[in-house]
Amino acid sequence: MTPRFLPTEIPGVVVVEPHVHRDQRGFFLETYHAAKYREGGIAESFVQDNHSYSTRGTLRGLHAQNPNPQGKLLRVVEGEIFDVAVDARLGSPTYGRYVAVVLSAENQKQLYVPPGLLHGFLVTSDVAQVEYKCTDVYRSDAEVGVIWNDPDLGIPWPVDEPILSAKDASAPRLAEVQDRLVAYRGGPGD
Repeated sequence: MTPRFLPTEIPGVVVVEPHVHRDQRGFFLETYHAAKYREGGIAESFVQDNHSYSTRGTLRGLHAQNPNPQGKLLRVVEGEIFDVAVDARLGSPTYGRYVAVVLSAENQKQLYVPPGLLHGFLVTSDVAQVEYKCTDVYRSDAEVGVIWNDPDLGIPWPVDEPILSAKDASAPRLAEVQDRLVAYRGGPGD
């Protein structure tokens, strides 16, 4: 059965609700099927898979990459996160806007964040394990970070004092990284 693909107010950002087969043994679901996801608006190829483990209150982000921007298809295999995508594509009609979605092992939802957007998440359960597919490989020299509580973004994070890496704690505001951002190209799926 085909998953549901729910577009968001930011072009290209898609919430995926996979079809979950449940019975007395547990559950089974497809976490990715190229043809079905392409039909649902996620046509990118994925070249790298990542897995993170974090404790309650950990905030990872906001991150992007340029050159070689990464699109990400995220899912939670244990726990729950408050997941955020911010449109940081210069010239985009939704530039500076965000989408926030709760992803959990229980709801099995996925979030697709297209290349050029900032991404971050906050762990809202005791622990969370997050797996995500990327459309390009990670390059430390291409990393772009924006401070999680940038007042220009106004993201309603459900925490006042998250646990941050030193790099994330000292990240600049979005307005300070304009020269490092991807240009908006428009078109289907962005």
